[in-house]
This record gives sequence, C-alpha cells and structure tokens, in this order.
Amino acid sequence: MDVYEDSRQPIEARVNDILKQMTLEEKAGMMFINGARVNEDGSIEDKPAKGLFAFAPNGAKLVREKKMNHFNLWQVPTAKALAVWYDNMQKYAEDSTRLGIPITIASDPRNHFSGNIFAMTAKSFAQWPEPLGLAAIGDEKLTRQFADDSRQEYVSVGIREALHPQVDLATEPRWPRISGTFGEDADLSSKMGTAYILGFQGNKLDSNSVACMTKHFPGGGPQKEGLDPHFPFQKGQVYPGKNFKYHLIPFEAALKANTAAIMPYYGVPMDQTSENVGFSYNKDIITGLLRNKYHYDGVVCTDWGLVSDAHMGQSVWPARAWGVENLSTEERVKKIIDAGVDQFGGENIPEVVVKLVKDGRLSEKRMDESVKRLLRQKFELGLFDNPFVDVDKAERTVGNEEFVKAAEAAQRRAITLLKNDGNRLPLTAGTLKIYVKNLDPNVAAQYGQVVDKPENADIAILRLNTPFYPVESPIMMARMFHHGDLDFKGTAKDSILQLLNTVPTIVDIYLDRPAVIPEISAKSKGLMADFGASDAAVLDVIFGKAKPGGHLPIELPSSMEAVRNQKEDVPYDSKDPLYKFGFGLSY
Repeated sequence: MDVYEDSRQPIEARVNDILKQMTLEEKAGMMFINGARVNEDGSIEDKPAKGLFAFAPNGAKLVREKKMNHFNLWQVPTAKALAVWYDNMQKYAEDSTRLGIPITIASDPRNHFSGNIFAMTAKSFAQWPEPLGLAAIGDEKLTRQFADDSRQEYVSVGIREALHPQVDLATEPRWPRISGTFGEDADLSSKMGTAYILGFQGNKLDSNSVACMTKHFPGGGPQKEGLDPHFPFQKGQVYPGKNFKYHLIPFEAALKANTAAIMPYYGVPMDQTSENVGFSYNKDIITGLLRNKYHYDGVVCTDWGLVSDAHMGQSVWPARAWGVENLSTEERVKKIIDAGVDQFGGENIPEVVVKLVKDGRLSEKRMDESVKRLLRQKFELGLFDNPFVDVDKAERTVGNEEFVKAAEAAQRRAITLLKNDGNRLPLTAGTLKIYVKNLDPNVAAQYGQVVDKPENADIAILRLNTPFYPVESPIMMARMFHHGDLDFKGTAKDSILQLLNTVPTIVDIYLDRPAVIPEISAKSKGLMADFGASDAAVLDVIFGKAKPGGHLPIELPSSMEAVRNQKEDVPYDSKDPLYKFGFGLSY
C-alpha cells in the first residue's frame, strides 16, 4: 500500500510520497483551477449548456486532457444534480487517472438573498443576508452560525473550498463589490471575518471543513473612482490617505484564524511597491509581505483570468495582466510563480508551466513547493480517505427547515431603521389601505388592503435598489457591474419623489453600495435599509412582526460631491454624511 493511501501515516509523509510519484504534467495540472459545468442530470458528459456561465469548460475533459483536479462552480441546477455530478467526477478521477488524486470543488457564496453577480445562488440553499448584512447585525456568534450552516450545506454536495470570505474594506463607496464585504471598518471586518472562517473551517481543517480562500489580499477596496479592476477601464488602487496598512488589518485576523488560502486581487497598488503591477504579479506583496512578513505558508491562488484573454461572443475580455500587458503568456505565468503564488484561477494552461520547467526557466523544486501546499489541503480535508458524498443526505441537508428559518430571521434582523418620523413604525396590520411599489402585492395583502392608486392609500411602501450607471464597454460582464454614481437622477428620481409627495411613504432600500438619498430621506415617513431580504422580511419589520436590528456598516454620504471628495482608502470620511457609520434605530 502506498503511504498516501494509508490514513494512519502523518499527512506530511503522505504528501511527500505522492509528490514523488507525480509526473511534471500532473504537478502542473494541480496548479490550475477553472470553472466547470454541471449538467441538469448530474452527468459528466460534455453537453451543450445555456445561461450566463455556459462558457464554463467540461470538468472531465480538463481532468483527462489537462491533469487538473481543482474546479470552481458557477451555475448549478439543483442540490441533487450537484451531488450526483460531484460523485461522478470523483469516480472518474479515481478510475481514469494514474494516481487517482481526488478533485477539490470550490464556489463563490451561495447562501445570500441577493441579485449580486458573485452570489452564485442555487435557490435550494438557505438564503441569508449579504455579508454586509451580517456586519450590520454585528453578532460574531450569528456570523459563525451562518458559516457553520453554510458549511454543512457545502460539504453535503461536495463543495470543499469557499472562495470567500471577502474582507476587503469598503472605503470607496462607488466600488461595485461592497455587498460582499463586511463594510468599511477594519475592526468590525476582522471580527466578522474571524467568526466566518472558524464557522467554515473549524479550528483546523478536517474532513468536516470547508477551506476558506480569504480575499482579496491586501485589500481591494480603494479603487480609484470605484472602477473595478476586473476591467481595463480601471485606474489602479490609490492611497491618497496613506492608509495602505489599515486595509491589512482584516487579513491579519484571517491569518490568525488559519485561513486555508489567500486570493490577491487584480488591482495595481499605485506607487506602494517597487513596481506598479497587479497583486498576483507583485513579488513585494506575495513574497515580501504575505510570505516573509506574515510567515504565511498556505495556498495563494490568483483571482480568475490573469493570464489569458477570454473570448465571449463577439467581445474579448482582456486578461487582468495589469502592469504586465506586454509580457507573453509564458512570461506572465513565470512572473506569477516567481512572485510566490501557488495556483492560477480561471486558467487551464498547465502546459505552459511544463514548458517553463523543460526550458530551464522554472525549477521543479519551486513547482513542488506549490504542489505540496495544494496536496496538503486535500489530505487535511480528508479527500484522499473518502471523497464521495451521500446524495440523499445532500437533499436533506441543503435548504433544510432549520437552516432556512435561521437565514430568514437574519434577513429581518439585518434590516436597519434609519428614519421613523413621528414613531409611525411599526404599522398595525389589518385595515390599512396600502399602495405598494416594487414588491409583491400578494405578499402585501397579508398585512393590509392593497389598493391600485397611491391617492387611495393610507400608506405607501416602496422598495428601491441603490442606483448604478453601467460603464460603456463591449464586455457584457462590465455592463453588469454596479458602477457609477450612487444617487437617483432624472425621471427615476422624479417618480419616487412624486409618490412621496402624494401619500405618506415607507421606503426600504437595498444597499449593495452606499446610496445617496437626501431628498428621499427627507420626504419619507419611514426609511429602512436592507442587505438582501425578501418582501415578507421587509413587511414583517414594517408591521412589527420582527424588529430591525441592524446598524450601518457603511456610511451613507449626503451628496455625490462628498463622494467625489472623499479619499478612496480612508473609512467614513465623506463630509457631513446623511447617516453615519454605525447608525441604526429600533422599536
């Protein structure tokens, strides 16, 4: 029996044994992780796919042709289909590859009630508020419960690596990725991030854990004008407040909590290091700061698509090779490895690593350092001992009543009451005539008499989303990101104010970024913020069946001028904010 098959042997012995048996091509394959498709029936055949992520490759093909054994999932049909697919993939890896190395499945968050593009929801998973909502609640015990419940759902279907938490600090209010953070305060983000990691991983990785890939080191929040570096129109990360170290604080907490992996962001830390290149290309950041200063020996994986351009329909999404655009594919791969990174996200070009070694430009010893980290994680997660899941248990676990009940309670608790004019809230359910906009009248009918016209109503209830203004770009994904100003404009603003002037109105706004709403705040009779909540959750709070328990984890600026004048790297620094960080009423 090989040592790596004997679970009684220490993990390091098992890692070293299998490493000695691996070919150059097998080692290179392990250094790549890319998306994979899940068929509706859970089969692993290469079938045509539809939807936003239909471009995702076939996992079995990547195992066979590229020797890969790490995959991330975007769209999934059902929990059962996912569990069946996962077991089929593990069986394929076991039977069809030389060493039978098990696969590791990773995922972006799946447990949030949200339209956020990075909340890859399979609707059967329990739907909690966004991480921003967990921060609004501010309860470390609840955040750990969220993570532990989510862990159980993940493990049941075979997801063993979380491409989260996102502990970036939301110090630039226009940044499109704020909803996935815990807000702009380093101390709050550290507490939430620690509880989150411990809930997913436990005190150490084992067969019940989901490994956390904490992101985006060393903090992706301070983007110039909020323009996200997924796209070529970004302008780099800037630190006008000389506040680089502040953004490291939540990562220091994550390292202390033993996060299994780290993902750097795409951004270029302008004039902070010896060269203005993206974080995963930046040796000062990965080796100098993360490896040497913080003594981190876990897995470091790039964000997705740093090396290869993506061809999506008629448009090309350029590789996020910021600062090294002129380097060749081989030069980019070498620079990332030389920087201290172990794994390439969103890429499947292991043949490039093989060529670098055969050409004498990369040592196999350096390659082995990364492969050992990746193997160690598989062993710690127990994947070599039992990689399979129980499909029936997966169906019972995902979205079970207990998890759903806790998630729905958290949606309500995260709602943040900002204004309660004349203590009008909570309303009394029953005979009130209600006009509703942007929420389901059938749900509202359970709380009062729904009328068709605002002038016939005693009260109006209006749900809004934080405004955004798509950046003009040939890249479809770029147009989907919530960039731009944070205030309502033109006819959209006029129609809102017309309603507020016609009938007393309670406004609820979903904050995926800090909205600029001074006129709406002034004219509303009640104002609430949510961070991912159903209509029923919002109405339960309005009518007193649940109490609002949130406090703002981000300040709400008073104007776009204040937004433009604040410093991208400094928290809660806009002039005369409409609602300050930490504000929240209750009843």
